[in-house]
Amino acid sequence: MGEDLRTYSPLALAYLGDAVYERFVRAYLLRGRGNLPVEKYHVLATRFVRAQSQAKAAEMLADQLDEEEKDIFRRGKNARSHAAPKSAANADYHRATGFEAVLGYLELAGRKERLTELMEKALRFLEEN
Repeated sequence: MGEDLRTYSPLALAYLGDAVYERFVRAYLLRGRGNLPVEKYHVLATRFVRAQSQAKAAEMLADQLDEEEKDIFRRGKNARSHAAPKSAANADYHRATGFEAVLGYLELAGRKERLTELMEKALRFLEEN
């Protein structure tokens, strides 16, 4: 891909990153929990996909991001978006948006190994905490 991905809106990157995150969470739960009813997977997934959880994962990973990833995170966190959902604090929502922007960026850049590395660390951290 020859285009400069930094020109993408951070909210567009977060839009993709949200789907990437959800896919990783679902695969993580299926691999780790075996064959459960779908309703149980959904209940388990909600612990991971909340803005508060994503914000915690972003904080844990902050010092592990490279400069480009930190820039994408900052742009996503500071992007003007609609108000946070009632279930999320504004600060958590903005950090989660920054985290999702990084995931979307890595997905578009084809950096699958880096994406997998960050997601595995984030999901293990959230599982333990």
